[in-house]
Amino acid sequence: MSTPRLADDLRTWRLRRKVSQIELALRAGTTQRHVSFIESGRSTPGRAMVIRLAESLEIPLRERNALLLAAGFAPIHPETPWADARLAPVRAAVEQVVRAHNPYPAIVVDRHGTLVSANTAFDDLVAGTAPDLRTPPVNVPRLLLHPTGLAPQIANFDEWAGHVVDAVRAQAVRTPDPVLDALITELAGYTSHLRPTHLGFAGPLRLRTPAGELHLLTTLTHFATAQDVTVAELRMEAFLPADEHTATLLRTQSLTTTKDPSPVRVPTS
Repeated sequence: MSTPRLADDLRTWRLRRKVSQIELALRAGTTQRHVSFIESGRSTPGRAMVIRLAESLEIPLRERNALLLAAGFAPIHPETPWADARLAPVRAAVEQVVRAHNPYPAIVVDRHGTLVSANTAFDDLVAGTAPDLRTPPVNVPRLLLHPTGLAPQIANFDEWAGHVVDAVRAQAVRTPDPVLDALITELAGYTSHLRPTHLGFAGPLRLRTPAGELHLLTTLTHFATAQDVTVAELRMEAFLPADEHTATLLRTQSLTTTKDPSPVRVPTS
C-alpha cells in the first residue's frame, strides 16, 4: 500500500494540473486502474513509476524529490548552493549570457524572485531606487512595485503592477510556497489603490527616465533541462527595446538623475 502522503500529493498535483486519471495513465505508460489504486492508497508504485508520474505532471524538481520521499525513495535531484564550486561552469555561462544583453537590462532570479545575477544595464536602470531595496536579498517584484523602487518611474503602473502580481500568483499556483504567498500579500499592499482595469496581459513597460520614456518588452527564459534543483528554478528576464527610440536611449544615454555608484548586489552564498 502507498503512504497516505504519496496518495494525497499525487492527487493534489493531478488536480492542480487539471489532468484526469486516464490522461495521466496514458502519459505515464500505465493504466487508469493503477493510478486510481495509487491515489487511494491501495497500490505502492515503484521508483520508476513515481518518476514517470512526476514527469507526466511536469512537477518541478524540488517537488519531485518530495514525491519520491513520500513514496519511500531517496531524492534523485541534487540542490547545490549557487556559490558552490560545482556550479562554477553554470554560473559562468549564466553571467556571460546576462552580460551579453548589455546595453539592454537583464537579470536572473530564483523561484522567489530573488536576484541571482544582473548586468550593468540593469544596475543603471535601478540606480535611483532606495539602497535597501538593492541590498541582498534583492527581490525583483518588490524592487519594481515598491513606492521607493521603480514604481514612481513606471508610466503604466496600473497595467504593469497587475502583470507582475499575476505572474507571482501564477508561480504560486504552479508551485505552492508560503514565501510566495507572503510576497503576494506584500505586493497587494502596494497595488490596493489601483482600479481593476488590468485585462490579464501587459504591453511594453513604459519607464520614465531623464533621457526620455523607455518602452520595454520582457522575455523570460527557463533552464528547462537542468537536473539540479537550484538551476532548474532559475529564470532569466531581459528587458528589450520595443522601438528604435528606446534602443537608442539604452545605447547612448544615462537613464537616472541619482546615480548610486554601487551596483545592485546579489548574494554570494
